[in-house]
This record gives sequence, C-alpha cells and structure tokens, in this order.
Amino acid sequence: MKQNPLGKSGINVSAMTIGCWPFGGGTYWGAQAQADVDRVVHAALDLGVNAFDTAEMYNGGASETSLGLALKGSRRDKAVVISKISPSNCAEGNVRKHCVASLQRLGMDYLDVYMLHWPINKLALEHFTKDSATLAAPPTIQSAYAQLAELQREGLVRSIGMSNFGAGQMAEVVATGVRVDVNEMPFNVVSRAIEPVIAPYCLKHDIAIIGSMGLQQGLLAGIYEDADSVPPPQAHSRHFAHWRGDWAQWVARHPGYPNAGTGNETRHGENGCEAETFATVSGLRDIARRLNITIAQLSIAWILKKPFMASTLVGSRNTDELRQNIDACAIEISDEIVAEIDALSQPVLDALGANPDYYEANEKSRIF
Repeated sequence: MKQNPLGKSGINVSAMTIGCWPFGGGTYWGAQAQADVDRVVHAALDLGVNAFDTAEMYNGGASETSLGLALKGSRRDKAVVISKISPSNCAEGNVRKHCVASLQRLGMDYLDVYMLHWPINKLALEHFTKDSATLAAPPTIQSAYAQLAELQREGLVRSIGMSNFGAGQMAEVVATGVRVDVNEMPFNVVSRAIEPVIAPYCLKHDIAIIGSMGLQQGLLAGIYEDADSVPPPQAHSRHFAHWRGDWAQWVARHPGYPNAGTGNETRHGENGCEAETFATVSGLRDIARRLNITIAQLSIAWILKKPFMASTLVGSRNTDELRQNIDACAIEISDEIVAEIDALSQPVLDALGANPDYYEANEKSRIF
C-alpha cells in the first residue's frame, strides 16, 4: 500500500483512508455491528491501510466510540486517526473541550489529525446549530485556528487540517500563520469541482488533499442501475433532481421499504444532471469490463492517478468490500484510460461547475 505525506506534518497516510461515518450505526447508513467494524479495522491495518476518518457529528459521536473500540490496545500506534470539530463548536475556549470529548469517546490521548469540519459561515453553521447567539456572532477563523494550534502545542493533536474549504477560505486560514497540512474535499469521477482552482492552490501551499466520497456514496460502485434505484439519503446531491430526496415519492415507487424517513432530504432545488451522471457510470462499467476489474476499483484507481491526491476516503462495510477496495489501490491504469474517463465525465463537470458543495444550490454554496 503506497503512502503519501500530509503536508509538512511528518505523517504519512495510506493511499486509501477508511471512512468511518457508518461506524456505530445511525439513521443515514443504517445499523453497523461492532464485530464487523472490528474485522474491517483490523484487516485494514494488516493489509497496509493506516488512515481512519471520523468526526464528532458522525452518528452523534458513536462513530468515534466504535473506531476507538476497534483500535483499542496495541493497534492504536499503527493508525492515523482523523477527527473533525463542527464549526458551531469553535467559540473561544470551546475547541479544547470538544477535542477532549472526542478523545474520551475514542479512548485515546491524542489525535493524529484534527480538522475543522466546514468553513465558518452562516449557511454552514445553520447545518450544525439553531442557536441564535452562535448564528448572530459566529466564531472566527483566527480564534478557531489559534485554539487548534494550542492543542497541537499541548500534544493533543499532531496535525491540523480543514475539510470542505475553498481557495478563498484556505487563504484565510493560511493568513492566520497556523500551519495546516491537509484539506479533505469531495473528489471522484463525477465530483471533480476541485480540479480548476482548489487542487492547484493546495499544491502551491503544500496542503495535502484527502478526497472524500470516493465512490459517491455507492454510485461509483455500480450498485445503482438508474436514478430511480437510489434511496433518498444517497440521492440528495446536485447530481440528482431535487425531488429525488422526497421519501413519499420513494415509498410510492418502492412499497415496504424498511428504512423510510419523512420529508425531502434535498436542499439544492436544482434539476440535477442525471442523464450525464448515469451515462458516465455506464461508460465506466464498459471500461471496467474491458480491464477485467470492478467499476469501484476503476473509480478508485482513477482517483489515485491524480497527482494532487494524497489519499481517497472509501467506506467498507465488511472485509470483502475492504479487500476489493484495497486491491484497487494497486491497480495502475494507463494515462490513456485516465484521459478516456476524464472525457467521459466532462459533461458532469460542465453541468455542476467548479462548486464542490454538492448539497446546496450554486448560489448558496458554503465553499468559496
């Protein structure tokens, strides 16, 4: 398993990072048995994957607890543990409290990487809190990163990062003088918005990129034949028509679905680009068949060919999925195949543009 450096931190991460959002179980991803988490985490370490990504908000903290149980004992020192603090929790004096709470859930005495989960702006904050005082007087980037730097000096955090920050927002962080080693951003074959501006900025400033949503929540694993087969929680990005997140319409098309929720999961209000997205998936399936690999493996191999990617974040619910994903990290696709996939997915990039906030309308992007 290839490893790449995280900025100037001295930390190397495997080319694949385990996405731990499902750990602990929750309404978004459904139940997740701890025994399966243990098996995935232990097998990942044995097979050369050392990076694990969680957050205080994932399943109300249960993700951190579950990951900590799986890494308990001698396995901790083999892992690079990444967690994130919500922007609403970054008021003066608050960051340390939330870091310590994450460490307690994890059962650890330090984090390898601690990230600000989203930029601090009104729209981003509204997804994390309804507190009128916080919304009226938000934390500042200067204060948030000064507190993170203090945690680093105390030894509670080895490296400082950010997640979902655009070039302008990264510039604000760089201006604080605090060294930031990594930005975690959505990136995959149908989510390429970071390519024009964000990736070049990161390369220039020695900020590593960990790509999230490597398989676009299952879409690029080839498990959905068309938009009608994608459940609402996985269909509320701008790739899909805004009505796809409506549970009532989903249940009408899929009577008896066991995890039915209520209301509409979608916020963006746009028409999506479903034809372009599923044409890309169909084309990927054809290329994968030619190469005698799975569409998921092709999608991961394409990501890791990009020179600005340190690691791609992929979820693995069981060890069979894990081994297939790890195998993909060793697949070397040719430059010609990369160019073919770039051309295949260009209509999606053209339709969605250079806005990496895939869940809000373009004019309401939280990332800039």
